[in-house]
Amino acid sequence: MDLRRSGRVLAAGALGAALALSPTAAQAVPAAPPDLAAHRVADGTAHGAVAWFRQHAGDASYEGYCETAVERAYGTSGVWPSANAHWQAALDTGAAHPGHRNPPPGAFVFWNSGEWGHVGVADGAGGFHSTSIGGAIGHAAGLDHFAGYLGWSDPAVPARP
Repeated sequence: MDLRRSGRVLAAGALGAALALSPTAAQAVPAAPPDLAAHRVADGTAHGAVAWFRQHAGDASYEGYCETAVERAYGTSGVWPSANAHWQAALDTGAAHPGHRNPPPGAFVFWNSGEWGHVGVADGAGGFHSTSIGGAIGHAAGLDHFAGYLGWSDPAVPARP
């Protein structure tokens, strides 16, 4: 390896270390665990989102990151900072169906469960896939699995703003 190349490698390593150690602004939502990058994302369709949740059943690395999980299931991330923000955006754009209990496959289903809320993906048969089911990604047969059901929103994720 020549000296120029080794210098670039050392500089890149030093930059990475400096970025990792530098303080960042406080975030409104906890940062996702670093191992999330290893997970494959789905194809952006409603059926692909349901398939993603089935493929990740039992995965506890998304605990506390329900919004991250539903976005990853659709092949994206970083669209909404929380489930509550996602629900509010759905209300604001007319994509929300408050109180309706028959969401189609892949629809986002929401609960009022505190500061951040909770979101999952409907299975189309009255149940849903989500984080926090037995401490991991799982499936529940009915929307009353969690208290405070709000409704559902259309099964689509817009491009990041």
